[in-house]
Amino acid sequence: MNSYQAYPAHWEADVVLRDGGTARIRPIAPDDAERLVSFYEQVSDESKYYRFFAPYPRLSAKDVHRFTHHDYVDRVGLAATIGGEFIATVRFDRIGTGEAEVAFLVQDAHQGRGVASALLEHIAAVARERDVHRFIAEVLPANNKMIKVFTDAGYEQRRSFEDGSVHLTLDLEPTAASLAVQRAREQRAEARSVQRLLAPRSVAVVGTGRAPGGVGRTVLRNLLASGFSGVTYAVNKFFPADVTEVDGVPAYRSVAAIGEPVDLAVVAVPAEHVPGVVADCGESGVQGLVVISAGYAESGPEGRERQRELVRQARSYGMRIIGPNAFGLINTSDAVHLNASLAPESPAPGRIGLFTQSGAIGIALLSGLYRRGAGLSSFISSGNRADVSGNDFLQYWYDDPDTDVVLLYLESIGNPRKFTRLARRTAAVKPVVVVKGARHSGSAPPGHAVPVTRVPDATVSALLRQAGVIRVDTVTELVDAGVLLAGQPLPEGPRVAILGNSESLGLLTYDACLTERLRPLPPRDLTTSATPQDFRVALAEALADDGCDAVVVTAIPWVGENGMTEMGDGEILGAALREAAAGAPAKPVAVVHVEIGGQAQPPGRRSPRG
Repeated sequence: MNSYQAYPAHWEADVVLRDGGTARIRPIAPDDAERLVSFYEQVSDESKYYRFFAPYPRLSAKDVHRFTHHDYVDRVGLAATIGGEFIATVRFDRIGTGEAEVAFLVQDAHQGRGVASALLEHIAAVARERDVHRFIAEVLPANNKMIKVFTDAGYEQRRSFEDGSVHLTLDLEPTAASLAVQRAREQRAEARSVQRLLAPRSVAVVGTGRAPGGVGRTVLRNLLASGFSGVTYAVNKFFPADVTEVDGVPAYRSVAAIGEPVDLAVVAVPAEHVPGVVADCGESGVQGLVVISAGYAESGPEGRERQRELVRQARSYGMRIIGPNAFGLINTSDAVHLNASLAPESPAPGRIGLFTQSGAIGIALLSGLYRRGAGLSSFISSGNRADVSGNDFLQYWYDDPDTDVVLLYLESIGNPRKFTRLARRTAAVKPVVVVKGARHSGSAPPGHAVPVTRVPDATVSALLRQAGVIRVDTVTELVDAGVLLAGQPLPEGPRVAILGNSESLGLLTYDACLTERLRPLPPRDLTTSATPQDFRVALAEALADDGCDAVVVTAIPWVGENGMTEMGDGEILGAALREAAAGAPAKPVAVVHVEIGGQAQPPGRRSPRG
């Protein structure tokens, strides 16, 4: 037996479970005796029988000592905890060179949440760190759930039936199958955690003021104006006893006083009061928090520590957090109609998913999309993104049937390796467009819960390009790309036809395509005398050409016989182009229409080339 090792704090981890809740996995320590006894008392007799192969109603003092005292080398125990209490345990005991026996126990109320699978991933990583490369498990044949955990893990394994039990041997070296299993579990769990935030059945706005105005009252007003399909509550611990409703919704002094399930809480109280709100929400079974409150990492060292404690406290209750210092989130789904944000108007329903780390940029993007008549499936402005990040939403949007295009405004990339992996997978099925802020400073805003790094912008560009992400330079370009991609089919290749009534614009477009590594065809100049009918014919021919995958139309106003500028408002041209596209092969068509303000130039003043 090896000598006792120091408590391995690096084995601690927060995990997202199958239903979107969270748990903390950590090593079991000697001071966990009471927690272990309490946990075991809540496990059913059947689960105890499956664990020990015999009736085992209670743990003896010797058992408790053995299960809480480990050397963290030959004997290791991990626990999954929620609210500081055990919900599951796993342990291994080394029985030979590179080999250990492993056993699990999951509280019945938490079975089916993927706890055992998460514990297996972590105990396997611990085992490899301690030069254990095989697990041996003895499982009763009737314990189908545990057998499935082992057989679905993706590790190389052998199975036999010996002495009335199933004997399993797992080789712990990662395989393509085991990595795929882990990533699929991660994707489902993180997507589900986001789905719970975006589609709550009930929302409490904590910090709702009695008088109009203020952050909490604004969120409540926006929530009601959006036509939210669920139940809404106003909460403020300073409500007088005679205040029973605000803006027509029930008012309470705490979430616990509501007495009904609350899925989502929007927190808009001063930072010093947030811990009490989190405790109230956690003890009341709230699933997620949107923390609008400021005064966290963006405010300095004290705020950074406050932010760490906020995340630790929320995760201890299994809750996920958007924020702090967040602008909020929006879901335009007909089944939800959620506007839990500071945005005064919900965007129209659409096919674009939008994530931004900045509230100010979020406002600009919402405004730009609104002016362009584009709708959103969902919108999130994460603020300091101490917990939920763009990676989580990439997991959600990857298979969200309501989202066809993903737009991201990022000021920092907290986990570049994971972001690259998720962005590559998502971009393979739907376009992902990114604007990266803080390009040349190379650092994250002070509120972001990521290490400060100075990654050259060229490296970021290479990372995004390798992931198949479309990078644009400005918020305006992000809006343009979103509108184009949400309303057009995707091209099947890089060949681009260019046509228009300006030779100069055609050449500029040709150069732009080459810069973006596309394969432009020679521009077709229709000349400045081209009519909308000429555009219609030319576009129809381009779309019918099997040698092109997309078309760019460039157009400037032209002057008719009466000396007036025509096509200036785009109405006539647009109708002609739509007519050409109707019934043609599905290819994207981008139109660059230059408008001239003021009085049109007379014919003699126009350059022959346009």
